[in-house]
Amino acid sequence: MAECAFFQQKGDMEMYDFMSGLLADKKDGVIFTCFGVWHWIYMGVILGIIVLAVLWLRGQSRYSKQRAITGFINCAFGLYVLDFFLMPFAYGEIDIEKLPFHICTAMCVMCFLSRHVEWLKGLRLQFAVLGLISNLVYLLYPAGIGWYEIHPLSYRAVQTLLFHGLMSGYGVSVLVLDDLKHEWRDLWKDLLVLAAMTLWALLGNNLYNGIGGDYSYPFNWFFVIQDPFYILPPETAKMIMPFAAPLAFFVVELAVYGVWKWRKKVSGRRY
Repeated sequence: MAECAFFQQKGDMEMYDFMSGLLADKKDGVIFTCFGVWHWIYMGVILGIIVLAVLWLRGQSRYSKQRAITGFINCAFGLYVLDFFLMPFAYGEIDIEKLPFHICTAMCVMCFLSRHVEWLKGLRLQFAVLGLISNLVYLLYPAGIGWYEIHPLSYRAVQTLLFHGLMSGYGVSVLVLDDLKHEWRDLWKDLLVLAAMTLWALLGNNLYNGIGGDYSYPFNWFFVIQDPFYILPPETAKMIMPFAAPLAFFVVELAVYGVWKWRKKVSGRRY
């Protein structure tokens, strides 16, 4: 029995070492940097695929469009959930920072639920637009990857950029392919989602900040604790950012809706 247990343990360790070697950060050779060659390659490939997919789907049936839109968010949500199972191999732990308290990950969960839960369907557009804004910004400036100074094909880089790419693709497909409508009087829904997101992020920051260990640094989910550039003094930021962060996203939302409505008006489509 002891011998069988030894060989079983040895086999488990070999499997763990194999998975860890496959997924762990690679730091030899080329390093991923923001606006470096590999960043431009990733952006070109991801945005190119989104544009080509949307252009092709515009001529397809409504059924095909809906399947594609749902496919985008199902893949993004699946990738997000799978990451929690692979993080112990890749990083040696489950990264608490990837809990859905930031707007990128929170909108992934809410966009997914809004496609499958009846009472959330009325907020599909609001979740999709916020998801598009937050994920596209990260895709354009993935500072979180650059901090680790890893190879561009490391699991961390591939998973993070692919996730944000899928979320951006979902947001674009909802705006271009879906038949959702939006009136300016519906902006209360956007404010509601932003208020809920702010309260949710404040809850996460207050629950998990100061837990010690490797997470002794402060989380800043949804930038409600500190401004993203760390310009404001901490005490000042804590009072300002819970209002400034959602306001900034709301202003960008207004710009997105304005362009979206203008484009529909030009093309003769009702909104």
